[in-house]
Amino acid sequence: MKAFYQLCILIGLVIKTHSGPIPANIGKEEDDLAKNYLKKFYNMKEEHTRSARSTDHSVSKMGEKLKEMQEFFRLKVTGTLDTETLEVMHKPRCGVPDVAAYVDASGSYRWTKNELTYRIENYTPDMSQAEVDHSIKRAFQVWADVTPLRFTRIYSGEADIMISFVVGDHGDRSPLDGPNGILAHAFAPAPGIGGDAHFDDDETFTFSSSKGYNLFLVAAHEFGHSLGLDHSSDPGALMFSMYSFRDVKKFLLPQDDISRIQAVYGPNSDKPVDPEKPVPTPPVTPNACDPKLVLDAVTMFRGEMMFFSKGFYWRNHPQSSEPEQRLIKSLWPEAPDNIDAAYESPLNYLVYLFKGQKVWAVHGYDIVRGFPKTLSSMGLPRKLKKISAALYDRETGKTLFFVNKRYYSYDETTKTMDKGYPKWVEERFPGMTGKVTAAFQYRDFTYLFSGPLVFEFGYGRLLQVTYNSYLLPC
Repeated sequence: MKAFYQLCILIGLVIKTHSGPIPANIGKEEDDLAKNYLKKFYNMKEEHTRSARSTDHSVSKMGEKLKEMQEFFRLKVTGTLDTETLEVMHKPRCGVPDVAAYVDASGSYRWTKNELTYRIENYTPDMSQAEVDHSIKRAFQVWADVTPLRFTRIYSGEADIMISFVVGDHGDRSPLDGPNGILAHAFAPAPGIGGDAHFDDDETFTFSSSKGYNLFLVAAHEFGHSLGLDHSSDPGALMFSMYSFRDVKKFLLPQDDISRIQAVYGPNSDKPVDPEKPVPTPPVTPNACDPKLVLDAVTMFRGEMMFFSKGFYWRNHPQSSEPEQRLIKSLWPEAPDNIDAAYESPLNYLVYLFKGQKVWAVHGYDIVRGFPKTLSSMGLPRKLKKISAALYDRETGKTLFFVNKRYYSYDETTKTMDKGYPKWVEERFPGMTGKVTAAFQYRDFTYLFSGPLVFEFGYGRLLQVTYNSYLLPC
């Protein structure tokens, strides 16, 4: 019987089909990019020695810094410049270093007062002044909601936090780099430039769109630095160094950020405006090794396996034994925050994402034109509110849509729903008694999830049922 215990083992299945890490074809341009990245964000020192051993020492130092970066971003720690590491280096991000961020700053990395002022020195042409004002005010409120800190805007003179839109070398010895690289940077609490935030006006900032870079999200991140926070290695945290769009209308400060800022300033002692209204629960990044983890969906994506839970995905690259964990919107900004189901069609290699009564088709990193569409466009009943899982069944060549304990059969070729459905899941998969919450096939085996339970089917029968409490070390 094939071993199948938990998510970490599932992720490992794909990797076993590859002979080993795929070396990156690194040229001088990529090598220079990596060196500059490590110098700026990981404090790698310039080598000045000209001895015969200097090259080896430089390579050793770069390897150490690469390991530091890979550990921070939860990549496979190799100490070599592989394609996955280069991919991260190309992502838009904050200009503050990931380690020893304030090594040259003076002060205690916190404000000694709770009443702080800010001033907007100029505006970006990308947005109206009212939109900029609103975005900045709301970004400060994110931190005021969970701490005793209070922020007041002033219109002249020197504020604690001076805010400006600048380009290139702007006089603080930390030049910005043009479009789609460093979006902004901010300085830790200290006299003078301390607390100030600079936004790269070569970027396109937006008020609510997923296009460009949302100013509220970028500003809220930078003001975390203005208050003394370093970057977080939690991919769901606002203080994660790489930019990721998320639904700004529903934005809640993640628990990781709340815990870190309250460790510096303490909690907000003000009573809620409406004590009868329940306080929203801050989002927490799911842990692949949590025995209570419940998956929302599983699908293949360009030969890689993807697992979804609570707005995040785990994705394993062929060259890495460690899964990448990111927000769904960091990959597909126009996709929903979280999903109900997903599957990849082998006929067109589109990945279909389902949320409520809508379905999105994804080609690579783009949403296919014309989507989202309704569930009924795929032949499902108009009254159906959502599906709970989906998979392409290679045995029959049909796509199965699960709705709790029942399922529909969809013909990908004719794009029609088969007659005689829905049927009970247990008719097709004897022994599957719970509601199906996620599903996928791998090789000759079918895996149906029901909460934390995993049902493995093969050779026409149920092979085993396992619990996430049987976790191996992750």
